[in-house]
Amino acid sequence: MDRSTRRTVLIAGAANLMVAATKLAAALITGSSVMLAETAHSLADTLNQAFLLASLGRSARPADARHPFGYGQERYVWSLLAAFGIFVAGAGFSIFEGVLAIVRGGRPAQPAVAYIVLAVSFVAEGLSFAQALRQIYLEAGDRGRGLLDHFRRSADLTLKAALFEDIAALAGLVVAAIGVGMTQVTGSSVWDGGASIAVGALLIAVAYRLGRDSVDLLIGHAADPEEQRLIRDEIRKTKGVDDLLDLRTLRVGPDHLIVAARVSFSDDISADQAEELAGDIDRRLREKLSVVPHVFLDPTQGPR
Repeated sequence: MDRSTRRTVLIAGAANLMVAATKLAAALITGSSVMLAETAHSLADTLNQAFLLASLGRSARPADARHPFGYGQERYVWSLLAAFGIFVAGAGFSIFEGVLAIVRGGRPAQPAVAYIVLAVSFVAEGLSFAQALRQIYLEAGDRGRGLLDHFRRSADLTLKAALFEDIAALAGLVVAAIGVGMTQVTGSSVWDGGASIAVGALLIAVAYRLGRDSVDLLIGHAADPEEQRLIRDEIRKTKGVDDLLDLRTLRVGPDHLIVAARVSFSDDISADQAEELAGDIDRRLREKLSVVPHVFLDPTQGPR
């Protein structure tokens, strides 16, 4: 999964870098506020792709004595930094530039240049979006889930961030085209500046959603209900287990899950047999879960 995610992030980063250069040229030629805001948008996205690539490299480090379950949660830290970057570098500048454009007035020159750049940018961002969507579609198929259901439940925030940014980029391009067009028709800079502010508001929404998900996963949360049902079923159907008394799960990064269960064993189960049963449960869960489980059983002998 990390290899596919890395490819998705690289494609998004290359698209953002190319688009940023063309938008900057258009902004300098036309003097359009919203084109300058879109330049900041793409530059912020490019910086965030660098954050996300760094997260993939650091989270892939093997487990060690200080981090026995690996470094997967570092991915959420970098996703949080990406959200902060979107908010400050993208949204803040776009809103400031929009307000400035409304106050100072003026009308963008050579709007045809802006339209051409926006069209080229839409194609580039669309290709990046298609790659991210394709990866999510393949992962959803592997897990037997619907596309939207898998996207909602996925703990791979690196992929989610890339898709969020692509959606925001495509929507921002549409807003920019409307702003340039309405400014051309009406002659009022309010449309150009308003479109820039709208792009900033869009980035705030993306930053908020990505930041909220990052904090939620960084704190740690349980496996989703479907995974918990599977874990319960596998433990309860194990021969020698009378009952599952308590189950606690905790995600540790996008690919690892701690499973702590208090079980009641049959009264004829020895300590060695209990250890073998625990190993069997661990093996079956590894085969059926989409993440790597780390199973810890707290055995309780059944009543005599």
